[in-house]
Amino acid sequence: MNERKPATREAIPAQSRPDKRRLFDWIDENRGAIVEFLQELVKIPSDNPPGDCWAIAEHLYRRLNRLPLDDVRLLNVPPEAAASRGMIRVANVVATAVFGDGSGLNIALNAHGDAVAPGLGWARDPYGGEVVDGKLYGRGAAVSKSDIAAYTFAVAALRRATAPLSGTVTLAFTFDEETGGIIGPKRLLETGVIRPDMAITAGFTHSIVNAHNGCLHLEIRIKGRSAHAAEPHRGVDAVEAMVDVVQALYRYRDTLSRQHSSTPGIASPTMVVGLISGGINTNVVPDLCTIRLDRRLIPEEDGEVVEADIRRIVEEASRPRGVEVEIERLLYARPMKPTPPDSPLIRALTANWKAVMGGKDPEIHGIPLYTDARHFAEAGIPVVLFGAGPRTLAEANGHRADENVRIDDLILATKIVAATLYDLLSESCDLMPNRVVPEGGKTGEERG
Repeated sequence: MNERKPATREAIPAQSRPDKRRLFDWIDENRGAIVEFLQELVKIPSDNPPGDCWAIAEHLYRRLNRLPLDDVRLLNVPPEAAASRGMIRVANVVATAVFGDGSGLNIALNAHGDAVAPGLGWARDPYGGEVVDGKLYGRGAAVSKSDIAAYTFAVAALRRATAPLSGTVTLAFTFDEETGGIIGPKRLLETGVIRPDMAITAGFTHSIVNAHNGCLHLEIRIKGRSAHAAEPHRGVDAVEAMVDVVQALYRYRDTLSRQHSSTPGIASPTMVVGLISGGINTNVVPDLCTIRLDRRLIPEEDGEVVEADIRRIVEEASRPRGVEVEIERLLYARPMKPTPPDSPLIRALTANWKAVMGGKDPEIHGIPLYTDARHFAEAGIPVVLFGAGPRTLAEANGHRADENVRIDDLILATKIVAATLYDLLSESCDLMPNRVVPEGGKTGEERG
């Protein structure tokens, strides 16, 4: 990958050049502190599952209290809520930094500190935070503990601005992205703990992501009737019936390539039958067979319609076998429809990306994954994915052995986010002309 040279002094808009240079210089001076902060997070296991993420949340709460923030909260998630998502212990960490009278925009920065288990094949300690050849290695280093570090130090840098700023930045660090973000960002939004006007969520440095796929997980259970293998005619073979169902589903899957998303970076819907189980023993006609499928939804699709289609296919394929069919929805993550490239958030982010990265326009595109950003989009909040890391998950070994993040990307992302916040909080009235500021200059968190 060709590296872009950092922006020269001339690339920074003249009206904010001295202040932004002050922010950038502070970030460069604190490069070691940013790396150390990330290393601390990587060294705390936060695998989900099993989902015991209390230690990392508590550590982050203590660390944020040592920074120039106005309010830092450790919000425990009730045990029953955690258990409902298959987790053991978890809390959300929310911190705010108020600038000026707080009457400007409220901007949320959301990243997650949970990660998939390391798995096999690591050449380096997955909890070591080792830095080698300019890369920091460890589980969660790229996805997305590096974003926690970038967002935190971007806000700390913003305190060095001398120009008048007005508004609130809310750091919302959650720990359940791997299980859907329901008790993390979704809970914070629904309970009104955070009420942002716009949001930036975990992403990578070399592009701006403004849309992503959705996902539907279904479990299909076919119940037949067991019998001795010596007299199979006395039973109803659930596996045989499931074979018909799976073949019908694969024929359906083959039609999905005919659909094409209009969103750059997103191609066609996909479907995978990822799990199958059934039977009692070799000498018994199986009375139960179960599959689980993953159906990815492009932004143009409606998951309810897709699920109805799959149910119809399954029922039609299984009907001749005389079996009982049960279909259960395990997960439904709606697609994130594109945030317009001309939105104030993307305009500000693009301008600062160009300034820091050398003048070229960033790519603005969607991704085939689903993320916590969808919770902000569903709440009507303009959101993009942007943070620390390379162009793709594959480059960072995300969810694979030897996951890593380049230190240079971490620092570049911190600068771009800091400069974007600077512009949004110094130009709020121009960027949000229809926004009504309550009397008394209430912040976003105080609005009813």
